[in-house]
Amino acid sequence: MVIAGIIVGLIILVLLVVVHELGHALVAKRNGVEVEEFGIGFPPAAKTWQPKQSFLGQNVTFSLNWLPLGGFVRLKGEHDSARGAGTYGQASFWIKTKILLAGVTMNWLVAALLFTILALVGLPKVLPHQVSLPFDTVVDRSPLQVAQVADQSPAQRAGLKVGDQITQIDQQSVATAAELSAATKAVAGRTVPVKYQRHGTEHTTMATLNDEQQAAGAGYLGVGSQQSEQLRATYAAPLLGLATTGQLTIETLKGVGDLLVRATTGFIGQFSGSEQVKQQAKANLDAAAGSVAGPVGILGVLFPSVLSSGPQQVILLAAVISLTLAVMNILPIPALDGGRWFTMTGFRLCRQKLTKQREEAIQTIGFVVLLVLTIMVTWSDVGKLFS
Repeated sequence: MVIAGIIVGLIILVLLVVVHELGHALVAKRNGVEVEEFGIGFPPAAKTWQPKQSFLGQNVTFSLNWLPLGGFVRLKGEHDSARGAGTYGQASFWIKTKILLAGVTMNWLVAALLFTILALVGLPKVLPHQVSLPFDTVVDRSPLQVAQVADQSPAQRAGLKVGDQITQIDQQSVATAAELSAATKAVAGRTVPVKYQRHGTEHTTMATLNDEQQAAGAGYLGVGSQQSEQLRATYAAPLLGLATTGQLTIETLKGVGDLLVRATTGFIGQFSGSEQVKQQAKANLDAAAGSVAGPVGILGVLFPSVLSSGPQQVILLAAVISLTLAVMNILPIPALDGGRWFTMTGFRLCRQKLTKQREEAIQTIGFVVLLVLTIMVTWSDVGKLFS
């Protein structure tokens, strides 16, 4: 399963990056900027060919490369200061903006398409207040299952086990975690019948629930529950897909902001003279490290885990990764699309010439920073892989 997950994940990652680069290439060609090479994977090259005419223009070199971690597009005169017919540098500010943001747009649209497909077959609910369409959305809920039974709890004494499906508390039907919480609270301290299903067979047991005082921190029944929900739409599936993509875009930006705050405060806090501040700073760094994943974590942990859960979870993960690629590439990080746009725009606003040397220096610094971060995340991923 791990090997299969790595192979599926690698294929999906390459496709998502290739789609991103294809966006750059198509918009460049459409606006008169020549595409010199379009590659799948990264050099060294395994195979190259150069047709006289292709969908990306004349004499474009296509390449399959040995490092299967994405893809790239090489345009004529890629530096902002380049001049000459068909060069990227010769294009107007608006055309450069369209070329730089085309990859982001492609990944965002792919995410919206995948969420639309999921809306038709069953879109997993991943947010508490996930957007839905009241005129064309049906919510499918899985049975309410026991995910955890606390030691010496009323549930344990009553014989409940992980995987049991609780259906009734004291003649009151329960179908959601909220209903279970309300039903147990209503009969706090009492001995009541609890109806549940185990392996398709219905059972009834008597449970003496905790009272208000005992329930503090332990709960009335002493169980942790789990329940998955899926949203389904028909004719409005594209609208639900777009709305979900928009909502998750906002949530991803919030998550990135929270990650940056944790990482920054965690790093600065390490130099504090207060031991309490240092401990909090370390907790922030640990939380930041635990919330990100690099290629090793995505391929070695995430994809193998979702592959066993079925195609819907694989499509969901692919959609989330595509959306994350779009969001990360629009941020003002040097060496990424957003960083190149902000650099170009900043120099224009300051009426300064963005020379080839300046642009290369800025992008090199950004690339080094990204490389260091990638190594750190990969180190953390390796630890997760063997933990």
